[in-house]
Amino acid sequence: MDKPYESSRDVTGLDTALSPARVREVMTRHIVVGAGPVGLAVMEQLRERGEDVAAVTRHEPEFLPEGVESRLADVLYPDRAVAAFAGADVVYHCAQPPYDEWPELFPDLTRGVVAGAEAAGARLVVAENLYMYGPAQVRLTEDLPYAATGPKGQTRAECADIVLDAHEAGRIEATIGRASDFFGPRVRESAVGEQVFGAAVAGKRAKVFGDPRLAHTYTYVPDFARALVLLGERDEALGEVWHVPNPETVSTRRFVDLVYEAADIDPGFPHIIAAPGVALTLGGYLSAPLKGLAEMRYAFEEPYVVRDAKFREAFGDAVEPTPLRDAVAETVAWYESQRDEADAEPIRIETLPEGAAESA
Repeated sequence: MDKPYESSRDVTGLDTALSPARVREVMTRHIVVGAGPVGLAVMEQLRERGEDVAAVTRHEPEFLPEGVESRLADVLYPDRAVAAFAGADVVYHCAQPPYDEWPELFPDLTRGVVAGAEAAGARLVVAENLYMYGPAQVRLTEDLPYAATGPKGQTRAECADIVLDAHEAGRIEATIGRASDFFGPRVRESAVGEQVFGAAVAGKRAKVFGDPRLAHTYTYVPDFARALVLLGERDEALGEVWHVPNPETVSTRRFVDLVYEAADIDPGFPHIIAAPGVALTLGGYLSAPLKGLAEMRYAFEEPYVVRDAKFREAFGDAVEPTPLRDAVAETVAWYESQRDEADAEPIRIETLPEGAAESA
C-alpha cells in the first residue's frame, strides 16, 4: 500500500533555534516527474544537497537515488497529478511520452503537470529541448520564433505555450530550461548515445547523422540538471525560457574524436560512419526510437550552435558547464561500467509455457 502523502510545509513545533537554512531544508519538498536520464540527474543533484525528494513515475523505476521517495501516478490525468504532487514546493517536469506519441499525449501530459503544480501551489520547472525553433540559419537564442513545421517541434511549441500561458494567467509560477542534444550517464537513445559512446567502448565505429564537420552544440545532462535546480530557486527565472549552459561547441567529428580518445580505443579508420540526413528516414540504419529524429535532420545538415549568454549574464558562474573533455570522459566511464556489469551478469534463459504470452 502506498504511503499517504505528507506535506512538508507544516513546520509547527520546529525548534525556534533552527537556522534559516535549516528551516528551508525542512520545508522544501521537491517532486521530480520522470526517472529518465534528466530526471535522475535532477534527483541526484537535490539529494547531494540533502533535499527532500520524491519521484513521480507511471511505473516502478528500476533505479532511484538513495533517499528518494517513489510515487506511482499517471500524471496525464490531472486528478492523479494533484494527488501525486501533494505537499510539493517545486515540481520538475522531466517526463515525456513515447517519441512516436508526442502529438497525441504530450500536451495533455503537460496540462496534467500544470494542474498538479497549481493545486499544490508549487513552482514548476520544465525541462525542454530545442525542437520548437525548427530550422534556423542563425545561432539559437531564446527569442527565436517557434518555426517548427514537423509534428514533434510543433508539439514542443504547444507544450511550452501551455506552461507559459499558465504562468501569465497567475495559475502557477513557472520557468523553462532548454538543452540541446543530450549526452552523459544513462543517455542511450540520443544522437550521440549508444551509436557513439556505446560503439566506442565496444571497439566499433561510431554512427553519426549528417555532416560531422559541422559545429554542433551538445548538452551534458548533469549540467542540465544543475541548471534546472538553480532555475527552481531563483525568482528572476520565473516566466522565462533559458538555454542552459553548455560545454564548448565543436564539430561532431571532434566530439567523436574525444570519445575515442577517452575510451583509448582505435577501431580502425575511419572511425566515423556518417549517414546523410536522408538515412534518418530509411530503415535498417537506426534503432526504432532514433528513427524519430528524421524530423530533426536539419540540425545535422547545418551548423547547430546554441547560445546560453542569457543564462550566464543572469546567473553568472552559478552553473559552470563541465569542460567538454571531462564530460566526455565521465560519460565514457559510465558506459564502460555498464559494459563491465553486463559482462559479469550470468545469462539466464527462461521459457514460457506453450500458448502463454509475455506480459508487457
